[in-house]
Amino acid sequence: MAVTVPVPPEEVFDVLSDGWCYGLWVVGASHIRDVEDGWPAVGSRIHHGVGPWPLTLHDYTEVVGMDKPRLLELRARSWPLGVARVRLDLRPDGNGGTEIRMAECASEGPGRVLPGRVQYLMLAPRNRESLQRLADIVVSRSSGSRDRAGTTGDPGGRGGDAPHEPG
Repeated sequence: MAVTVPVPPEEVFDVLSDGWCYGLWVVGASHIRDVEDGWPAVGSRIHHGVGPWPLTLHDYTEVVGMDKPRLLELRARSWPLGVARVRLDLRPDGNGGTEIRMAECASEGPGRVLPGRVQYLMLAPRNRESLQRLADIVVSRSSGSRDRAGTTGDPGGRGGDAPHEPG
């Protein structure tokens, strides 16, 4: 799943580096309780709520890999529902913009027994919306956002997604 934004990878990574912004773009994250110093360094965590009140689960997301400004890998917990591995790859698009690719799979808990293709199909709508929210935040924060026209990918400017088989 991917979306392209008209800003360089460094500006996209700046948004990913703002842990307090996590609840704005991650569908399902309902409340950020704390962002540990050093986020997004490997091992740092965002403590969040997941789901609607009063059924909110309190858990955390931890950075398991980071290569600024190209890669952020997360371990997102929503126990007892499960744990997901999320990978965000940022690639220059050759026109001064960035292709943001997102891949997610269940790594622990009940969802892990589902085949990768089934997981992908179940997660695709949520991840598509999360990517679009991230793109909107990135573009709105961009220093040149007044001179640029939204995201690219489809005629509606909502970004495109590139289907792929999960690993």
